[in-house]
Amino acid sequence: MEESSETYDVHETNRPISWEDHQCQSMEERTECLRRKIKYYFMNPCEKYHARGRIPWKLMLQIIKIAIVTVQLVLFGLSNQMVVTFKEENLLTFKHLFLKDYVDGSMEAYAVYRQADVYDHIDYIITQYGVLHNNTVGNHEYEKNGSSYNPLLLCQNFYRNGSIYPGSETFEIDAHVDTECLKIYPANPVPLRDMPENFELHFKRLLLVKITFAVMAINLQTVRYRELPDCYDFTVIITFNNQAHSGRMKVDLEMDVEINECKDWKVTGASARKIYLTVMFDCVILITCITSFVLCTRSVVKGVLLMFEYSRHCRTHSGRNVPWSDKLEFVSGWYILIIVSDTLTIIGSILKIEIESKVFTSYDVCSIFLGTGTMFVWIGVIRYMGYFKKYNILIVTLRAAFPNVIRFICCAGIIYISYCFCGWIVIGPYHEKFRTLNTVSECLFSLINGDDMFPTFKDMQQKSNLVWIFSRVYLYTFVSLFIYMILSLFITIITDTYDTVKQQQENGVPISELQKFLSVCKDLPNSGVYRLEKNKSCIISCCINRCNTRQERLTSEA
Repeated sequence: MEESSETYDVHETNRPISWEDHQCQSMEERTECLRRKIKYYFMNPCEKYHARGRIPWKLMLQIIKIAIVTVQLVLFGLSNQMVVTFKEENLLTFKHLFLKDYVDGSMEAYAVYRQADVYDHIDYIITQYGVLHNNTVGNHEYEKNGSSYNPLLLCQNFYRNGSIYPGSETFEIDAHVDTECLKIYPANPVPLRDMPENFELHFKRLLLVKITFAVMAINLQTVRYRELPDCYDFTVIITFNNQAHSGRMKVDLEMDVEINECKDWKVTGASARKIYLTVMFDCVILITCITSFVLCTRSVVKGVLLMFEYSRHCRTHSGRNVPWSDKLEFVSGWYILIIVSDTLTIIGSILKIEIESKVFTSYDVCSIFLGTGTMFVWIGVIRYMGYFKKYNILIVTLRAAFPNVIRFICCAGIIYISYCFCGWIVIGPYHEKFRTLNTVSECLFSLINGDDMFPTFKDMQQKSNLVWIFSRVYLYTFVSLFIYMILSLFITIITDTYDTVKQQQENGVPISELQKFLSVCKDLPNSGVYRLEKNKSCIISCCINRCNTRQERLTSEA
């Protein structure tokens, strides 16, 4: 049902009074007044316009909000895309600059196997770091601490003491891990073996070697779009992982990015007018969302108050309590959704203004708020599609099937989780897609949707015949169970609910006590009884309605 934030205004000769303030003389008249008040509350904007002649400002506001919020999201998405692209390209640049013989797409297989190769790769990183400002085609520079550059930090983690003799199958080791670090300044990039300090890699006890340094850069591509550039602080971490002690030392390069406001900047040849216009546009969205938030909150409050009044009426005149299903009819989930979307959009717009003013630089946080808020705004469009019976059946079906779907998902989820744990512990060591619980869940969900099915069977390593046979039984039973049984039952629940709702709509039988209570009132929105003249009261309206009803009965009997 569609709620409204409006209440009836019934006019007297001196001042207007509402339905709430009017004191009807009899129980029948009070019931009739309440029935009309509730019926008017559930009218859609078009019906309210015919009933009261008021322009549906709230509907117009939501349509305008959808348009401007979408434009805001597109503009921010383009800006955020430049930021993400700049990060990804810098990560690829650092891999080519500091990893010896690196080829695109070879990070999974990038490793060293000899002690001499480890020293060569470390010396290559040190050398490239020393000539970074002359080697890179970008605007990368060393991080400064005052007037001096920050050094490159080379650290190795190893067991404190250990004697390992694989030939005699004996070993003695101290499990405590020690860390030894060496600072290398870019002004003096000496190879590791030529260091005056005695820095030796203890390969028998070595766990990992970690090289850390900071690089600064400025994203200048935003200047073309009349946006102030951001200053980036990249913390590059190169790790030589030897924790497995298998003879294969994996090499990985990661980076942490911190976006800061540039301390001193000057842009010539470009106007800052676009920045000011964008900020003004964001302020307009803030005002629109705040207005929408206030109006929808007011409507929710009106609905709750009307629910309490209806509950008191049922207890007083019928001696029964109103079921929760009828109470929830007064609390519109659509209004709650709009309130949530307005809150997210308001927060996201404030963060966007701060980003444009270079006060706040977290694009990811802002994108989450704006993206989620816009998603809820567009989902709210379905509310207006529900005014048409042919489109409303989707909404009614989803709402009616929701409890059964939740119960079904809980039962199916238990089976799904059991397959995840089983596949992870048994197949994980032999299959790349089952190495972690997260990848297991993603793989099984893809199988349910019929995606990537053959490669999942094919990529199973045949190093253990027992596990290989188990994997076949595991995959075949999972696919058969979830695709042919569970998924089919899930679709059956939706289709059965759809048929039930469609039959109820065709028969037109009230399905709740509230709807039965409202079905007694036959007044149409354009009948004129919802908007009375100044010299009429609620009592007169009720009497007129009863006379019309009696006349219709007499006509039908004749």
